[in-house]
Amino acid sequence: MRDYRIAVIPGDGIGIETIREAVATLQVASDLHGGFRLQFDAFPWGCTYYLEHGEMMPRDGLATLGDYEAILFGAVGFPTVPDHISLWGLLLPIRQTFDQYINLRPIRLLPGIPSPLRFKGPEEINFICIRENTEGEYSGVGGRVHRGTPEEVAIQTAVFTRAGVERVLRYGFELARKRPRHELVSATKSNAWQYAMVFWDEVFRDLQREYPDVHCRQYHVDALAARFITAPESLDVVVASNLFGDILTDLGGALQGSLGIPPSGNINPERRYPSLFEPVHGSAPDIAGKGIANPIAAIWAGAMMLEHLGQEEAGQLIIRAIEALTREGRALTPDLGGRATTQEVGEAIRAHLRALAG
Repeated sequence: MRDYRIAVIPGDGIGIETIREAVATLQVASDLHGGFRLQFDAFPWGCTYYLEHGEMMPRDGLATLGDYEAILFGAVGFPTVPDHISLWGLLLPIRQTFDQYINLRPIRLLPGIPSPLRFKGPEEINFICIRENTEGEYSGVGGRVHRGTPEEVAIQTAVFTRAGVERVLRYGFELARKRPRHELVSATKSNAWQYAMVFWDEVFRDLQREYPDVHCRQYHVDALAARFITAPESLDVVVASNLFGDILTDLGGALQGSLGIPPSGNINPERRYPSLFEPVHGSAPDIAGKGIANPIAAIWAGAMMLEHLGQEEAGQLIIRAIEALTREGRALTPDLGGRATTQEVGEAIRAHLRALAG
C-alpha cells in the first residue's frame, strides 16, 4: 500500500467549492483502487487569509508545502485584494520555489460538449500545451520610479536563460516523441522580440538535431492563436513561453466549451519538489457561493495529479468517468447549458467512477 500526503489549498471563490468535489472524487478513486492511500491536509491560504494576516500564506508556508508529494490548488484572487498581490503572494512563489517549470495543459474537447467552433468535434480538438512556468515574462524583474509624476517610468523585464528555455523545449520534444504524431509546434515572436525570441528560436533549432524523428514547426504567436481557431486538428504538442503559453491555453480552454473544464499541472519533472495541480479557471467571484461552479476542471486536475504520482490507472478511471458524464449530458452546470449544482456534478462523476470500476 502506497501512501501519499497531499497539501490542499482551496484558495478563493469557487476554488473552495470545486476542490471539495475533487478531493471527494480522489478519495473514491483511492478506495476503489485499493493500492494507495491519500492523506489530505488543507491550508486556508488566500485572499481571506491575507485580509486577516497581511500575507497570502504564512512565512513558513513554502517550507511546510515542501514535505508533501503534491499540491492540489483551487483558485486565487478576489476583488478585495489586488491581483498582483494575490498572484505574487501565493501561486507564483510556489511555482518558482519548487521549480515547477513545466505547466502542462491538455486542450481536449470532451464527448457531448459543443465547442464554439461549430464544425469541430473531439477528433479535431485534442492537443496539449506546454508553458514555461518559472521565468520569461513572469520573472518579476523590473520596477517603477518617479511614481505619481509626469515622469513616471515602469520597466518590466522578461528573463530568458539558456537552461530555462532548453529544458522546457526538451520536455516538449520528449512528449512529442511519445505521441503517435511526433509533432511539435513552438510559439515565437522573433520578428518583434529581436533578442529573447530569436534566442528561443535558436535553442529550438539546435535541439531539433537531437530529435530527427520529431516534425517541428514554429509560428508567430498571433498566427498560432489564429490556428487554434481555424485548424486545431493540425496541432499535437505546442510549447510556448510563460506569457504566450498563458494566453494561448486560455484560448484553448474556450475551445473546450467552458473554462470550467480544462485542468493544469505545474510540474517539477525531476520530482525534487512537489508539483501543483489546479483548474485553469479563476476564483469567479460573481458566482462564488452559489453552488453552480463547474467542478470538472478541478476533478480532472486531480486525475492529472494521480498520473504524476504514478497511479495512471486511477487517474485514467477518473477521466473516463468525466467523459461518461459529459457524453450522457444529464448532470451539467449552467456554463455547459445544464441546471446541476457543483455537488450534483461531483456526485454524478463519482457514480460513474464506481460503475466503471464495477
